[in-house]
Amino acid sequence: MAFRNIVIVSPCKLSYKGGYLVVRKEDDTTKVHLSEITSIVLQTNQVYVSAYLLAELAKEKISFVVADEKCNPIGHYLPLYGSHNTSKRISEQVEWGEPIKKRVWQRVVKDKIMHQSRLLNVRACENEGSMLAQLVPEVRSGDTTNREAHAARIYFQALFGQGFSRDDDTPVNAALNYGYSILLSAVSREIVARGYLTQCGICHRNEFNQFNLSCDFMEPFRPIVDRLVFDNIDGDFSQHDKYLLIDMLNQSIPYRGGRYRVGSVIGLYVQDCLCALNKRLSVDEIEAFDVV
Repeated sequence: MAFRNIVIVSPCKLSYKGGYLVVRKEDDTTKVHLSEITSIVLQTNQVYVSAYLLAELAKEKISFVVADEKCNPIGHYLPLYGSHNTSKRISEQVEWGEPIKKRVWQRVVKDKIMHQSRLLNVRACENEGSMLAQLVPEVRSGDTTNREAHAARIYFQALFGQGFSRDDDTPVNAALNYGYSILLSAVSREIVARGYLTQCGICHRNEFNQFNLSCDFMEPFRPIVDRLVFDNIDGDFSQHDKYLLIDMLNQSIPYRGGRYRVGSVIGLYVQDCLCALNKRLSVDEIEAFDVV
């Protein structure tokens, strides 16, 4: 079972040999079997990557994230064909009707606001947490009254202080953006692995966004990033903080009567949403999870 998130921070050569990722540095060589790897994150531009390795990563559906000169995720590599019946899955996706897309989006938004409420409650913001809980039943099909945005205004200022804005250039926002990028990569991997297109969303429909559907499904998981940033970022956004956010997928959260890895819950939640969109599962049967 894949469980390793590999972070490359120094100059090296990455290649493939006999089922293994081979990391060669000037004074050291390390091998990791691909079956153990969930994702690879490059945090330096001084890396040579073989085409053979990229092909094998695509076959194994391993997320490969590339950072810019500031060590912030800027892109990720995904396989073209994540499933043996990709053509059938895309045909299904094209046939999704507006009513079912609106109902699934309603469920996604409800889950997101409930998770935000839960996080505020356990981080001593009970008043605002209660306000958000009251918004959940007000979310309509397609969130036509935009309860998501209203909840966000209350949520971020309660969690990070009055006057906080997501547009500010601060260490907290840098950390949030970094964590959301890791999350987006993980959700995209699960969508592609099931044969669907990340470009065709149910609410996000920006023509310049290659990951509209990923942005849709990642929403309920964002408070996991928010919790890590709130609990750990104090001052500068350090390399240690980046490691913590990358390892987020290995943390456990309550789900289905037990505790599961975040990475596993993402896969199961995405699967439930896709089944609901294809009307093989009731929207009400999408399994809920917790973020704390």
